[in-house]
Formats: sequence, structure tokens, C-alpha cells
Amino acid sequence: MTDDLDLLKQALKATPPADEATKAAHLRAAMESFDQLQETRDAARQTDRRPTTGARLSQGVARMFHSLTTRAGLAATTGIATIAAAFILFTPEGQQMTAPPQVLLPEKRIAPPPVTVLNDVAEADMAQDTAAGAAAPAPEPMIMQEAAEAETFAAAPQALSRKAAPVGGLYAAHDARHLIAPAPTETEAYPGFDPNPVKLVAKDPVSTFSIDVDTAAYSVVRSSLMRGQLPPADSVRAEEMINYFPYAYPAPTNDAPFATHVTVAPAPWNAGKQLVHIGIQGKLPALDARPPLNLVFLIDTSGSMQSADKLPLLKQSFRLMLGQLRPEDEVAIVTYAGSAGQVLAPTRAEDRATILAALDRLEAGGSTAGQAGLQQAYAIASAMAEEGQVSRVILATDGDFNVGLSDPEALKSYIADQRAGGAYLSVLGFGRGNLDDATMQALAQNGNGQAAYIDTLNEAQKVLVDQLSGALFPIADDVKIQVEFNPATVAEYRLIGYETRALRREDFNNDKVDAGEIGAGHSVTAIYEITPVGSEAVLNDPLRYGRVTAPDGPADELGFLRLRYKAPGAASSQLIEAPIPVGSQDAGPEARFAFAIAGFAQLLTDSPYLGDWGWEDAIALANGARGEDAFGYRAEAVNLMRLGQSLRRP
Repeated sequence: MTDDLDLLKQALKATPPADEATKAAHLRAAMESFDQLQETRDAARQTDRRPTTGARLSQGVARMFHSLTTRAGLAATTGIATIAAAFILFTPEGQQMTAPPQVLLPEKRIAPPPVTVLNDVAEADMAQDTAAGAAAPAPEPMIMQEAAEAETFAAAPQALSRKAAPVGGLYAAHDARHLIAPAPTETEAYPGFDPNPVKLVAKDPVSTFSIDVDTAAYSVVRSSLMRGQLPPADSVRAEEMINYFPYAYPAPTNDAPFATHVTVAPAPWNAGKQLVHIGIQGKLPALDARPPLNLVFLIDTSGSMQSADKLPLLKQSFRLMLGQLRPEDEVAIVTYAGSAGQVLAPTRAEDRATILAALDRLEAGGSTAGQAGLQQAYAIASAMAEEGQVSRVILATDGDFNVGLSDPEALKSYIADQRAGGAYLSVLGFGRGNLDDATMQALAQNGNGQAAYIDTLNEAQKVLVDQLSGALFPIADDVKIQVEFNPATVAEYRLIGYETRALRREDFNNDKVDAGEIGAGHSVTAIYEITPVGSEAVLNDPLRYGRVTAPDGPADELGFLRLRYKAPGAASSQLIEAPIPVGSQDAGPEARFAFAIAGFAQLLTDSPYLGDWGWEDAIALANGARGEDAFGYRAEAVNLMRLGQSLRRP
């Protein structure tokens, strides 16, 4: 027995010399096989039909292999193989056997053998056949959706699942989901801006800006904090955080599309300053009297939309929205990736099954042909439009416009040329990692629409269900605000937020200058911080050189408020004017909560104007003004403040 074991050890240690002719033959065969597999073939699709031609041999091999993997088959074949191996190793001829020559790959990188990926149905079928001890047909390979996935196999075959193992020269894997993908590269872009400075009323008394009902900044801030990160400074736009919340401002009681409300109260972060709170509340018409709606969903299906918080969340979000449409409303769907295409012709909302089926068929893949998609979506919206109807394109994207008109300025010009036709453009952002917020803002602001960022299904409920009327049905276009401060009563002022919405003074009366819109039932809030004349909180010393003149203005006015707006579709604007009276008032919960959110935004950006006022102060102010908070939005804001406080701690 000992001699037999020694012979076995020697046989295992033996390394016979390679045969050069056999090695060359094997190398030629390998290269011919590789070249054959690289040939261009007809595009295959995933299907439940068995192949009819060209696959019978592989099916037969698979059936034979499968039949041998039953318990009885495995026992029999294992026994036969063991006896044969022992016989060969213990014979003198076996000791002199030459091992198969090794095949040496050339130095250039060659893709590994093709990967057979079984779909879920094929796995279930094979499991059932195995349990019954029957031979199962070979499962049909699932064709890879992206060339990038093939590159992953070529560059890193070790990325295959542990379930995958080389069998007969092929890698078998159960599901492409087991591939290990690299972490996405952070390439987010936000519109850069400098925070509004403190301005001297004596030198620059007039402030002009376009209203903003976008809410994307708040959702981006929430997404960052929930990931345990402080948000990028440029992503924090104070006006969008303030206007994220619904406020219970009194609605207009006359025929005007909105009502204005002004409150002056002490600034919570500086006793020597005051805050001027301007609230605008839009009228909410009867929903049953609203005009028919034409929607064109312009959906980004590029490769960057694959993750769960992008295209899958988008599909779920639009499902929620469909339930809010009336039967006579119409929906069309355009997608853009490698090329743009219409996947759903205009379809009445009552045909919900057809619309949902079109959504379910969407898959991510390709580059981002944003320009072609926009052009086709506008063309379809124009064809759908009829007298008395509202048409809107809703762009859903992660903002990754990398093909076509990718420059924000070029996009602004294109959208400005298109909005004259009456089709508004709203933008919904999904996902993080390559969020191009700058492009989204340019599109929404110039498309007379709203920009929102959807990071959860709850946010989709808020934007596309609870606030659908305000998002889709405008009651006033090109709404501009201008405040002239009185130098006799106000020394300095600072507008909190609206940096990306600033207008020149002369733009206020120019009806050709675009501005924001107010939707049905929408509220808009703006906050100025002012320093009264004579306050110790004045930041600017008087000039040493220069003539000092007595300020001229009524002693009972802090300033004068002007608003301009156009009725939807109108070419000329209308004017609303009202004085801002002197005197501090007791701010109600709506104004106080807006102050807390304004402070929250400034804390996130390390504003130098808050003094010693900090996170605990913001949390206390917000908690004291939460009010009814039916949907928990304000409670959520308090929790985000607490997260921000923790992340700011050294």
C-alpha cells in the first residue's frame, strides 16, 4: 500500500514537458473560436421561445449534462470517474502519461468566454425539472442590455457572482444583478451664485426679482443630510427651501389671481434688525371647472438612469400622478437615450392600462440625446393642443444632458423660443451622483414651469398628487416683485435668497423679460432683512467724504411694494402696488416658520449675518411654529435641522 501511495504522489508531482506542436494547435483553435464568437450576428432579444435553429447541439449537450446531474446520475458518473482515474494512475503507462499542453494567451487582453445568464423563468423551470429527475432543455441566454456590461466582463471577470463558475469553458451566472458595479462618480453641477450682500438704501434703494416656486433645493438638501453628508453650498437656495412648504395665507376674495400679505417682525438672529415677510397666495379655482390637460412625459432612459432611485422611482411616481387625471386628459410618452422616440401616442387618461404598460416597458440604456427629445416632445405637445386646453411637457431626468444642447445658455434660448406656443415645461429630477441642477434650473425657469427633485415616493406624492393643480395649471405668468425702500426709515436691507432670480431694475416694466409663474393654489414667500435708521445693528459706517443729505420719504413707510404679472397667454402685464408700513407686528406661525427655514438655509451655508444664533435656536423657532402640519413636512424639517447640527459638530 505504501508503494502505491508513493507512486500516486510521484504521478501528481510530475510535470511533463509541453509539446510545442500541440500547444500551437491549441492556440490556433482558441483564437479561431474567439474570432467566431466576435462576429456580428442578428440582434437577439430576451424571449420565452426556445431557439429553432443553430442551437440544437448546445441544447443536446445541456440536456445530457442536466440528466447526469440527478442524484443517481451523479453517483454513477462519480464512481466510474474514480475507478478510471485510479486505473490510469497506477499503471506504468499512466505514470508516463503526458499532461495536456497549456494554452498560453497572447499578451493583448482578450475578453473571457461568453457568459450565459439565466433569467428567473429559466431558473424556475430547471429547478422544477431537476426535482422531477427529468432532462430539462437548455435555458436561453439573456442578452446584455448595455455594451458597458460586456466591458465589465472583459475587464474584470472576477466580478462574476460566486454562483458563477467555469463549466466546460463557459461562465454560468444566475443573474446579471450579481455583478459587482463600481460606485458612481460624483459629477453633480449646481448654478453658482454669490449670496446677496447687505445694500445701502441711500445708494441702492430698489430690489427687483422674479418669483420662484421651485422646490428642488430643499429635496436635494434633504437627500444629502439623509445620506449623512452636508449639502453642497451651491445647492442650498434659500427661497426654494422656504417655498417648499405650504402656508395658510388668506386666499384672494376678489377677482385677482392672488392676494399679497406683508408682515414686519423682529429678526430672530439680531435684535437690531427686522424681517419683512411678503406672502403671495394664489387662487384655487374649482377643480371640476379646470380645462382639459395635455401631458407629454419626456423621460430620460439613458444608461445613467438605471439605479433604483431613478427610472424605477420615476415609473412609480407617474403611476401616482395618473390617478389624479380626468378621463378626458391625454398623455403621450417620449423617451430619449441614444436617440429620441415616441413610445406612447396621445392616449386618453381613462385608458390607464395602456399608459401603464408603456411605462413598464421602459428600460435604461444609451447616451443622452436631450435636444432630440425636447424637440420631439414639443412637436407632440403642439399637435395635441386645442383651444381652451393646457399643454405641458414634463421632463423627468437625472439632469445628465451629454448629447445635443448641453449648455444651459443654449438650452435657455431654445426653450424661450418654444414657450411662445403655449406649452409649458416642468422638470422633475431623480437620483444623485450626476445631478445637473444647473441645466434643470435653466430649463424650468425658461419654460414657464416648476423644477422639483423627487428623492422618495413621499415626495412624488407631494409634487404630483397633493400639489398637482399648482404644478400644472398656471393662474399668473411672469410674476415680478420690486421693493423700493424708504431711506428715511431704512438704512440697509438684504434679500434672503433669490440670487438666481435677480432682475435689473428696468426689467420690472419690460414685459418681454421672462419671470416666474404662479400655479393654482400656490403660495410664494420672500423675506427681506432690514436695518432701521438709527439702529446699532447698521453694518456700514457713514462716509467721511461726501455731502450728507437728509433722507426724504414718509416717516410711516418702510418701503413700497410693486408686483407685475400677466394673465396666462397675455402679452401685457398688470400692476399691483401697496406700501409697507412702519411698525413691528407679532408674526404668526406661518411667518415664524418661514423665518426658521430661512435661518436653516443660512446655517447650512455658514452665513456671516446670523451672529451667535445657531442650530438650537432654529430648531426651537421651527418647533414653536409647526402648527397643524397635517402631512408632517414641518416635523421633517426639524429632524433635518438636527441632522445638520450633528454633521456640523467638529
